[in-house]
Amino acid sequence: MAIVELKVPSPGESITEVVIARWIKQSGDVVEKDEVLAEIDSDKATLTLNAEESGKIELLAAEGDTVKVGQVVVKVDTSFKPEPKAKTEAKVDISTSSALEKKVEEKKDTSTSSVLGKSNSTYATGTPSIAAAKIMAENSIANKQLNGSGKDGRITKQDVLAALSNGLPNVQSVLSNTWKGDRVQERSKMTNLRKVVARRLVSVKNETAMLTTFNEVDMSAIYDIRARYKDKFKEVYGSNIGFMSFFTKAVCEALYHYPAVNGMIDGEEIVYNRYCDIGIAVSAPKGLMVPVLRNAELMSLAEIEKGIKELAIKARDGKLGIPDMEGGTFTITNGGVFGSMMSTPIINPPQSAILGMHNVVDRPMAVNGQVVIRPMMYVALSYDHRIIDGKESVGFLVKVKEMLENPSRMMFGGKLPEEILLGL
Repeated sequence: MAIVELKVPSPGESITEVVIARWIKQSGDVVEKDEVLAEIDSDKATLTLNAEESGKIELLAAEGDTVKVGQVVVKVDTSFKPEPKAKTEAKVDISTSSALEKKVEEKKDTSTSSVLGKSNSTYATGTPSIAAAKIMAENSIANKQLNGSGKDGRITKQDVLAALSNGLPNVQSVLSNTWKGDRVQERSKMTNLRKVVARRLVSVKNETAMLTTFNEVDMSAIYDIRARYKDKFKEVYGSNIGFMSFFTKAVCEALYHYPAVNGMIDGEEIVYNRYCDIGIAVSAPKGLMVPVLRNAELMSLAEIEKGIKELAIKARDGKLGIPDMEGGTFTITNGGVFGSMMSTPIINPPQSAILGMHNVVDRPMAVNGQVVIRPMMYVALSYDHRIIDGKESVGFLVKVKEMLENPSRMMFGGKLPEEILLGL
């Protein structure tokens, strides 16, 4: 009988302890090599513990236990072998097989939303898209009143329109199904990740001279570009054009003109980063994560969009590692996807600034002496006043606004094509 000991892997430098968040397998189970046994929470990320050999396992720690890095938490008896999976031989006509596959796919499509809502819920489940959130806000519709049919159970614009046309359930009945009035309290232990986030947020408030400045952006130009090129863009690159890629590109150009916003304090020195590693705040099942898009200043819109999509998928699936989240120079967060109209985002240390995006609302604006309706977004820049002066913070935000309202500026170093032509 050969016994293999599985030790807690190291999540990264300086981390000595982790928490067993969840056992996926139980003592006595016979597992295969590389099968996931547990989820482990560290101060910075969630990782998995995988079987190094096939065999019968014995767990040496309980869920919620704090264990040392390198500690033995599982023993595998390799004398036990997993039962071979039954193979069914069947001769099926090619045409029959194709028809069956088609039916299976059709059934899968029709049942996806209900399945996701029950057993495979993600951060997207029950969350409205930007277009859906806008209509829901206008009609005072709560998320709980709708079942999302989009990917991973997301509420789409079509879901909202269908609900409005068919009639929504009574709000009171929805509430009565939620609140029971039994005055019960529930307690759950904070994860290591949540503890670290809490400490960092408090330290930022206590150790920085944080201020926030605001502005508003007319999103008409970006809306127009997306409307004209969304189909072609998706055909070429396989993804939609999001707001975040435009904002990331605009931020990179603005940081070039205002390098202090891209800097940080290190002891008694100011470090000016001559590159843009942009942190993109994403909502994940484990909480808020900020993966980093490296050298975003060198990327095209399509490359930024692809990079953001890959990071969001990794966050959703709990596969973000420490290298994915280290070393950002500036952060962008989008509370608008949840319906936020205005906020004061908190700096992600040791960075010196963070840009907050919000929801887009049609508002009357004075343009050339005429009142017109424009899609407007409030933007907020929180910054450390120790390194960034008010003039720089306002100038940076104005530069971002200018480039978003005139996207061609992003291709010409923040200037208009006419200015380049005239040598201005």
